[in-house]
Amino acid sequence: MSQSDTARAANSPATTSFTSWRIFGLSLPLFAIVLAVLIAAMMLDALPTGMIGALAAMMILGELLGFVGDRLPIVKSYLGGGAILAIFGAAALVYLQWLPESVSDNVTDFMKGGGFLNFYIAALITGSILGMDSRVLVKVGTRFALPLLCSVLFAALFAMGVGLLLGFSPQDAVVVITLPIMGGGMGAGAVPLSQIYEQLLGQPASYYISILVPALALGNVFAIIIAGLLNGLGKRVPSLTGNGQMMPGVEINESETTPDLSKLGIGIVIALSFYVSGEILGTIIPLHPYALMIILVALVKISGLLPENVTDAAAQWFRFVAKTWTFALLFGIGIAYTDLGQVIDAISITYVLIVLAVVAGAAFGAGLVGRLVGFYPIESAITAGLCMANMGGTGDVAVLSAANRMQLMPFAQISSRLGGALILLLSSLLVPLLFA
Repeated sequence: MSQSDTARAANSPATTSFTSWRIFGLSLPLFAIVLAVLIAAMMLDALPTGMIGALAAMMILGELLGFVGDRLPIVKSYLGGGAILAIFGAAALVYLQWLPESVSDNVTDFMKGGGFLNFYIAALITGSILGMDSRVLVKVGTRFALPLLCSVLFAALFAMGVGLLLGFSPQDAVVVITLPIMGGGMGAGAVPLSQIYEQLLGQPASYYISILVPALALGNVFAIIIAGLLNGLGKRVPSLTGNGQMMPGVEINESETTPDLSKLGIGIVIALSFYVSGEILGTIIPLHPYALMIILVALVKISGLLPENVTDAAAQWFRFVAKTWTFALLFGIGIAYTDLGQVIDAISITYVLIVLAVVAGAAFGAGLVGRLVGFYPIESAITAGLCMANMGGTGDVAVLSAANRMQLMPFAQISSRLGGALILLLSSLLVPLLFA
């Protein structure tokens, strides 16, 4: 996801009493009843097939795992919280054969054949870009472009260097580890990347996502740790930091609008229209439809072709989808795309060291080049580097908290949104070249 994780703020870990906790807005006793109904239906083999049964299982179990993950001390602080538990918890249910096969098969069919994954990604790409201030895309986006590009470049160079020392293929270091880490989380990174890899490289998406997910989790951990180290460096070398200010006189404020239910239908139509347009362009231009869709949406936003009420509708639809179905999607990813056995086999010392090299390279490249374009090096390293290498919205919060620079959240969001789109574009171009 990506940036879509920020929409889970309404369900963030509570610091109040146990009785005030809510899961998906429901009190714990009421959610327990809903959960009991689902379990009974699964045990009696009475859970409907198709969208109803799939969404029921994905939403209820996904929200439960997300709730727990957002409250587990180490998981919530370093491993991506509920997002990572929703994925691996679902994968574990299948791996341990605790979930009825009929349910897992139905969820898999809904995610793949039913197109729910593409439905979510269409809302994410369209709403996140159209929802941005066009001045951010043009003015700040162009200034941010060089640090973002160099964070990816140095991340890849560091990964290939460490990979060569440890006998790891440079191509795999870039495609399997660097690109997914720098891709902006699960929804905006690993998930669409796995689809692109499936089309370009031939293996099923489930094969790739089982390899990409561990890189995301480990990258998130290292991004948080390095953020804390950079905070300490800034205290010792004040000339390297603006103490939360990117550069003199630059502020970014994204407009907030009142939710309007009447706009959700418009948002659906706009998101699906852009998705279909990407598919049409894909028959003409040799790029993945996701990449073409991103370019098209960005051009439409910058040119101002759509009226404000339409772009606002797309943004509101994205926020609704992200808030309502993010944990459900992640649970479905765990079922349909994550083979826990392959994940376990992928973890090694070499793998961990290359992931560390990716995150360190991203921070170094963004900080170095950020200074050249007028940014403070530490703030540039954190936003254009570490916020590219974490797990989207939840990762942004964790990284900025560790760095004690929460005021940088708008810049972190620029990295997540523009950076995630950049990685999808780069992967469509680089993968055919590297594996020709």
